[in-house]
Amino acid sequence: MNHSAATRSTALALIAQYGDDAEVIAVLRAAELAALGDADGLAQWDEVIACIEDLQSTPPSGHLLN
Repeated sequence: MNHSAATRSTALALIAQYGDDAEVIAVLRAAELAALGDADGLAQWDEVIACIEDLQSTPPSGHLLN
């Protein structure tokens, strides 16, 4: 999926900081915004979550799966 540069940058920063827990952190942030009624913020974090899922499910280039 194509993600904006800002979304990808945020996703990569979360992965760098939190590793496998990056998606959990993003979901918590999305939940905070949902509780505040911030639909636009929630939509942005939903994109970040999708980007994290994409990045973590795609093997690094040059690596073969056995």
